Formats: sequence, structure tokens, C-alpha cells
Amino acid sequence: MKRLTRAAAAAVLACALALPAGTAAASPVGTATASPAGALSVDALSGNDFPRRVAPAGVAGAAVPTKPFTLPAPTGRHPVGSTVLPLVDRSRTDPWVPTADGRRLMVTLHYPAARPGGGPRAPYAGREEARRMAEGIGASSALPADVVAATRTHSRSDARPAPGRRPLVLLSPGFSVSRWTLTHLAEDLASRGYVVASVDHAYESYGITLPGGETLPCVACVALDEQGVPGSVVTSTRAADMRHVLDRLTGPRPAWRHARVIDARRIGMAGHSIGGASAATAMVADRRIDAGVNMDGAFWEELPAERLRGRPFLMLGTHDKVHLPGGEDTTWDRTWPRLDGWKRWLTVAGTAHATYSDFPMIERHFGLPAPEIAPERAVFLTRAYVAAFFDRHLRGAPDGPLAGPSPAHPEVHFHNP
Repeated sequence: MKRLTRAAAAAVLACALALPAGTAAASPVGTATASPAGALSVDALSGNDFPRRVAPAGVAGAAVPTKPFTLPAPTGRHPVGSTVLPLVDRSRTDPWVPTADGRRLMVTLHYPAARPGGGPRAPYAGREEARRMAEGIGASSALPADVVAATRTHSRSDARPAPGRRPLVLLSPGFSVSRWTLTHLAEDLASRGYVVASVDHAYESYGITLPGGETLPCVACVALDEQGVPGSVVTSTRAADMRHVLDRLTGPRPAWRHARVIDARRIGMAGHSIGGASAATAMVADRRIDAGVNMDGAFWEELPAERLRGRPFLMLGTHDKVHLPGGEDTTWDRTWPRLDGWKRWLTVAGTAHATYSDFPMIERHFGLPAPEIAPERAVFLTRAYVAAFFDRHLRGAPDGPLAGPSPAHPEVHFHNP
């Protein structure tokens, strides 16, 4: 079995935790049962393998939708603008393709717009990106690329930003999937007054299309699946990626002409899966990042002796045998006491690994297997708790739902508060 890409596919559509493994010296903080090849199988952690959960045509006998769906509307008061920013860091060699011309990143910025409308509706994904993702997870016939790519967003391309100085939130997607799988969260945060930079990391997604039309393959998928490269290479690489993004957005010669709206004194980072683990690694590497969120990702690197230097961190995950205290992802238990600032460990009943992305809506629209929680509820809770975290730590707002368990949100469980 192809361990990592199969595991990543299972994590996205079969509600499993993908934990790529490397050598013993560079293994994740916790431990788990390893295969003879040194890679963790999906079955070792979840009991679910991708082929048994997602049939090639989705739900048997169901017609594949031919019309796109619309993402849930943002809940904030601001209309949302969006722009795509290609970046190249030529100070580094790309770890996956050393012959590449620097380290390429594709960034989508979402931000509060000055007024509703003001430009064409922003696209969701490129068709080739959507096609390669569906192919990579073994669901080409269930997820027609043109329908996925045409998903309707709530942002307007290159709309004029609203005046004012805004906190910045960096977003990093799960392994093998692209930045657009976090669009509902990015748009919602922007509607609440944040500038959000969703980052695609070169060669770590099934398909990332560059401005000239070239689509980069997932070289890292092969490296982790078949060559024993540890997941810590991904998290450390993404930390360096985010440093470059911050330099280009907040430095003396910003790459975005509206960068003046970013308040460089208020910066947070959140990510899904290995993107969430990368948030902790990026905070260690870059003190400019004031607060971090890990949405259901295993940690691949131990925090150093200085830890996070008192900065806040939120762990938000599944309420199951994986991410409850004492669960199979032992990296959460190992990391928790090392978080030395404000912290919360939350699990949400009825969720699966892919819940903390756009996949709840994709699963429902295309008739794919889905967890117990309703998509609307999954979206609401993810948005509410991530926004409350950044509101508290980047804006000085009260704890709100983060204060403790609430009868209004019975699915959300607090651990070790």
C-alpha cells in the first residue's frame, strides 16, 4: 500500500488521520505502530483504508452532480476581496526539486473589501488542480474537475480593500491538498476584519497551477511515501515558506500593493493537518507569529527548550480515539505540557479529520462518505472557535466560546484547560 498518499487521501475523504513516518531519529513526537517500511499505515491509526471508504463513483447508484455548489456565506460584516499573489524565494533551494528556480509559493489573499461587488467573483480552484486532486485521492469519477473548480465563492477578485489596519492570519493546508480547501474559513475571517494569506507550498499538493499555466506535481508525496523522508521536512519547509510570505507582505518592499492595510504587529497562523503542525514549527522559527492553531494535525517536531516563549496556541481536533487525551496520536499529549502560554485543547464530537476544511460541503454535494456532524454545523464551529482564538489574541477580545464548555456548543469538549 502506498502509505502517505493513501493515508492523505483517507484523511481527506475517509475521515482518517494521516501520519507520515520517517526514520526513528526524525519521527514525530509521539509513537504509533509502524509498518515494516517505517511508515504508519492508515489502518494502524484509524482502522479505515481509503479504497474501502470511497467508491470511485461516490455513493453507489447516485448521479454525479453536474452543477457547482456555493460555499457557506461569511458571517462577518465586511464584504470580501481576494487576490492571488505568486511568490518565489530564490534565497533557498527547493527541498523537493533542487533544480527548480527557487522555492515557489502561490498565495491567495482574502481581505475586507471597501464595498460589496466591485469586481468579478473570485474563482475557487483551477480545473487542472481540481482534476489532479480527484485523481490523487482516487475519486476522479466522483469529483468532476470542472464542477469542483466552479464552486462559488463569496469574494470579489482584486476588490479595493476597506480602510484601516488589519491583523494578518496565515493559513496552511493539509498534505497533498491545496490552499483552496480552506476557502470557507479564509473568507469568514476576512469578513470579520482579517487579512488572510492562504499558502500553497510547491510540490506538496497533487496540483498547484502557476500563473503561466504549469501545474506542479506532488513530488513530496513520493518522497514521504516511498523514500522514507520524515514529515518534519514538510513542517520545517513550511515554516521557512511562511517566513518568506511575511517578509514579502510586511517588509520594506511588499509584493502586494495594498500591504499597508496589514498590521505587522498582529500576526497569527492556522493550519489543517500537517499545516497545523507547521503552525507550531513556524512560531518557533519566527517570533513575528503571535498565535497559532493546529486543526487536527500530528506534531512532527518537539518544541525547543524555549518552547513558544509564552505565545498562545489552540489544538482543535476530532473527539475520538485519535485526538482525545491518551489517544493514538500521542504527539498531542507530548506537546501539550510544552505549550507555555495561553492554551486550549478542544475536541469536537462527530467530526473527522477532513471536517476542518471545505470537505464537509464537498462530501455532501458529491454524495461521498461523511462523518456524523452536519456540514453547516462543522463550518459554524470551525469558524467560531478559530475566530474567537484570533479575536482574543490578536485583538484583545474576551474569551467568548473559549472560556469553557457551553450548552450552546455541546459538541465541543475542553481538555486540560
